[in-house]
Amino acid sequence: MDPVTQGALGAALPQSMRVKWSGHRKTHAALAGLFGMLGGMAADLDILISSSADPLLFLTYHRQFTHSFVFVPFGGFIVALFLYGILRRRWTIGFWQTALLCSLGYATHALLDTATSYGTMLLWPFSEARFSWSIISIVDPLFTLPLMASVLMAGVRNEPRYARIGLAWALLYLGAGWFQHQAAREVAESLATSRGHMPLRYEIKPSVGNLLVWRSVYETEDRFFVDAVRVGIARKVFEGTSVSKLYLARDFPWLEPNSQQARDIGRFGHFSDGFIVVDPAKPNRILDVRYSFVPNEVNALFSIELSEEAGPTEHVRYQPHRENAREQFDRLLRIMFDGGAGN
Repeated sequence: MDPVTQGALGAALPQSMRVKWSGHRKTHAALAGLFGMLGGMAADLDILISSSADPLLFLTYHRQFTHSFVFVPFGGFIVALFLYGILRRRWTIGFWQTALLCSLGYATHALLDTATSYGTMLLWPFSEARFSWSIISIVDPLFTLPLMASVLMAGVRNEPRYARIGLAWALLYLGAGWFQHQAAREVAESLATSRGHMPLRYEIKPSVGNLLVWRSVYETEDRFFVDAVRVGIARKVFEGTSVSKLYLARDFPWLEPNSQQARDIGRFGHFSDGFIVVDPAKPNRILDVRYSFVPNEVNALFSIELSEEAGPTEHVRYQPHRENAREQFDRLLRIMFDGGAGN
């Protein structure tokens, strides 16, 4: 999830414990929150692993070893080394206490990321499988703001019970996300059946910032079908579109199988779990069909772009897409509040 949410949850766990962390009694919860927050955000430093020569390198390492269970004590230890060197003269807190607080915060990071839809390698190096529960969006203010408030109250008042309230809210909200996910899948399965389809697999994920509207992507033999479903008291389907699966021989007949661009497509496909298609708006662009700001559209959040003129050792071009964000957000709001066409 976003760094603010990761920091807030990382702070809440050590704050929730009524333990004497330092000699300054009135700052126990504040210190615990600070170290837990920094530990909770640290795992995303893997975004620094990048290369101008290889635009897909960061995809390989994001949510990889820094997000595994095995790495938690090492991650907490590294953060503690940095912090202890700076803060040991200011606060009377031992190194191993600092390491424990940072590790507690660090441990929350991968679990929260797994609740989103991106995929997290929890079992690295034993497995490179990406785990994803898809029960919350990567940005959700309704989850984050109460959690932040509880952390601030715990720090200001030096009272663990406020952090416990925040943790309880986080668990309840994630539980609600699981319930909504199951409801959205039921609607998606009914929709596929009504069309006479027998999907090979489904991908159900919340749209940006809410648990009300969900993106449904299901796969048939040759196509992906994309729709939005709103669940709750008044369930509703907002039918979208379908797009053909990627077939290299048909879509890029000029591509050399042993070229770097062909290998990059394989890497992108592995990351995207095979949910890759040619962008309907641009035939030399490949996108991950699981993601779009508007849940019933095929509109890339990111893509790779190929060039027919590229040499055999040249990489694809990676591109994030943030254009027309305001217009897309307006379309999402219309679906959320019943201003779009549905059935």
